[in-house]
Amino acid sequence: MKKLANEELNRISKEEFKSAKKTPLIIILDDIRSLHNIGSVFRSSDAFLVEKIYLCGITAVPPNKEIHKTALGATETVTWEHAENVLDVIEKLKQENVAIYAIEQTENSIMLNDFQPELNKKHALIFGNEVKGVNQKAINASNGVIEIPQLGSKHSLNISVSAGIVIWDLFQKIK
Repeated sequence: MKKLANEELNRISKEEFKSAKKTPLIIILDDIRSLHNIGSVFRSSDAFLVEKIYLCGITAVPPNKEIHKTALGATETVTWEHAENVLDVIEKLKQENVAIYAIEQTENSIMLNDFQPELNKKHALIFGNEVKGVNQKAINASNGVIEIPQLGSKHSLNISVSAGIVIWDLFQKIK
């Protein structure tokens, strides 16, 4: 097997990305501290044609050289918007009939492997602070909570890893 060169990967241009049919997923990053995590989520969102990213609270916004290190240009393809308050974003999306799910560990959460997204409906996924997780008020305002099953001793994943896992899973189920 020969490793493919970049020019053999059939990458689409920024213009082609902008006009491509998007996966009906919206990512909400709330109070994310790590610029590398933010960039990584942009890159995963680009890979699966995510519709939009909301950067809420203290989450930094592009352009930023530290975000760019991991985003590798995805901040120029994936549509994004900054909002001070995550609850305002949740309310706005609910009015647009978007299903909102926090990615967190709570009582009565739905395990990711059991979660079935509604077809022909847009879904928004909230990822929270690296230490505190998703804000309880945001959890309360959500339609539900999705939990990534974990078997080890930590029961903790990096936010960019969590985002990659959940985006991939929902992408598979929606497509």
